[in-house]
Amino acid sequence: MNASNNSLAGLRVAVTGGTSGLGLALVAQLHRRGAKVAFVARDAARVAAVAAKFPGAHGIVADVASKEATHPLALQITSALGGLDVLVNNASTLGPAALVPLADTECEDFEAALAANLMGPFRLTKALLGALASSARQGRPALVVNITSDAGVNAYPTWGAYGASKAALAHMSRTWDEELKEHGVRVIGHDPGDMDTPMHAQALPDADPAELKAPSTSAAELLDRIATMLVREEAAA
Repeated sequence: MNASNNSLAGLRVAVTGGTSGLGLALVAQLHRRGAKVAFVARDAARVAAVAAKFPGAHGIVADVASKEATHPLALQITSALGGLDVLVNNASTLGPAALVPLADTECEDFEAALAANLMGPFRLTKALLGALASSARQGRPALVVNITSDAGVNAYPTWGAYGASKAALAHMSRTWDEELKEHGVRVIGHDPGDMDTPMHAQALPDADPAELKAPSTSAAELLDRIATMLVREEAAA
């Protein structure tokens, strides 16, 4: 099913990692489809540039891996959007600057991957649960999308820190969905596939971009999935 673009109009969506790759593509397409968007990234100059390109989109400078940033970030998101319907936990890191076997991975690099890819989504989702539950009580959508990876399913040498964090994120998504769906809040994991992004180029600089998905393609697939879910849940209500 290819859901109508109008099905996302007025939707209040927050996207982390919104100035590059999939996150940037999501901001662009959500903006075009009429959604209200807040996006988060660490680089203030890039946040300002993206916000200028998409008038009405709210750029927020924050590091989702930082525990101290979580609650101020959640307040900024809900203030900018007047609530929240969809949270896309997209921001992530590979961990070590150069991918190495687990035995050669520094503990600090492993912890950094967990902080950005697992603890960041956990903390931000938890901080925004009140806003999402409020949306559900109002009959609005209430959805968390955690961006997963096949590296969390398949064991790829040198991808251990990233893969472990994504495996935990996928399982956390399934558990939270079971716990929250009775309250009208859904949580899903979504694997966008191998994309032509700066992070992929960092990991595999010799990869042929022609063999990779464009971030815009993956963004469209995710938004169509979200739109389809919303249509089905509305029909079931």
